[in-house]
Amino acid sequence: MRKMLSLTAAVLASFAFAHATVRTETGAAESLAGKSETYRLQVPVEKSFATTEIRLLIPAGVKVSRFLPVPGFLRTVQKDAQGNVTTVIWRGRLNPEEFQRFLFQATNPADAGTLVWKVQQTYADGSVVNWDDSSPETPASKTTVK
Repeated sequence: MRKMLSLTAAVLASFAFAHATVRTETGAAESLAGKSETYRLQVPVEKSFATTEIRLLIPAGVKVSRFLPVPGFLRTVQKDAQGNVTTVIWRGRLNPEEFQRFLFQATNPADAGTLVWKVQQTYADGSVVNWDDSSPETPASKTTVK
């Protein structure tokens, strides 16, 4: 019975980490208000088709300042009228059974709250998965800012 519970927990944990997630560089899901932080977006390929584009929507109040280059991926950004990064788009090829981490530096909002990181993952067959809480199977990643 204990082995079955351990196996079930391990399987559930693997599903929990199989989605597109944003965490601090150390893997934490929480950070401090106003803190400069290195974040990592981790994107696995969950289909039998390659991922060709990853689009990250930056939560309001987060100030993105720089990126770690990722070989094989072209990065573009969209900004608002004040020059703040609102969307980051990486285009490249991520094959089935692979994952990639995209690192970026940002400053958290000055106030405590929850950052909701929405990710749009496009596959070579044209299908799109929106990691945005639109269904229980596609949760958005969240960071608690204290």
